[in-house]
Amino acid sequence: MLVAPEIPHNTGCAARLAAATGLRLHLVEPLGFSLADRYLKRAGLDYWPQVELVLHADWETAARALEASSDRPLDGRLRLFSARGGASLFDCAFERDDVLVFGGESAGLPAELLAAHADRRVYVPIRPGVRSLNLANTVCLGVYTALDRSGAPMPANDGAYRAHPRASEDVRPPERVVDAGGRERA
Repeated sequence: MLVAPEIPHNTGCAARLAAATGLRLHLVEPLGFSLADRYLKRAGLDYWPQVELVLHADWETAARALEASSDRPLDGRLRLFSARGGASLFDCAFERDDVLVFGGESAGLPAELLAAHADRRVYVPIRPGVRSLNLANTVCLGVYTALDRSGAPMPANDGAYRAHPRASEDVRPPERVVDAGGRERA
């Protein structure tokens, strides 16, 4: 889940990762770009047919949808990624229905969200003097670490590329928006 992402390329990279792993990508508005942005489309390449993109109007709407998606309380499923404090990604245990939450590039996650769930904060270790990692890199690192640590099956890949049947179609990100239940929005 990306909360108020600002750079279309990073969100496009997260969409490509969602396609590669079979995970749903949640975006929480406001977005710093239009879903019709050509850079967003370009970063996701021809993988948009494989992306389930859920767009939420705000954090409260997203939280309600996620709360309904599991028997576990949302508070215990959140993993709030922050460049400032928490537990190292490499010291965290993950469950299969955890929700990885990443903030926008310039501001990160809202302070009130981080304060309300201080024990759910996760950071990626970096050297002093480096402000943070690129959002797309952090999302990728977080997703694959969580998949591995939770025991979730990794995508099957024999090293060959076989294009998705719809890869040649001009599928655009707004066409992939689904509701929280995975049904295409009207």
